[in-house]
Amino acid sequence: MMSIEADPPQSKPRRLGFGSAGKPFLWLHDASVPSHGAHIALIAQSREAVDAFHAAAMAAGGKDNGAPGIRPHYHTGYYAAYVLAPDGVNLEAVCQIVA
Repeated sequence: MMSIEADPPQSKPRRLGFGSAGKPFLWLHDASVPSHGAHIALIAQSREAVDAFHAAAMAAGGKDNGAPGIRPHYHTGYYAAYVLAPDGVNLEAVCQIVA
């Protein structure tokens, strides 16, 4: 079942996260350019897949928005990389399997 998580109404920028089991995989952000408000998280089966995603995106002309690594502010097993696509969409590959 799909769930929605939202920042408090006074938060800037405003964000909505869509996902299941308490893990959003699609984030929408309030932004002046519509495509700049999209954050799409892709689930990776391994940290190596996250690394490969980031390398392939960089080779294809994406802009680094966060190199592969642990994001402890989410939780200790949150390993992710972020890339801005040419249209400004923030793409994320994330593996949440504790190594």
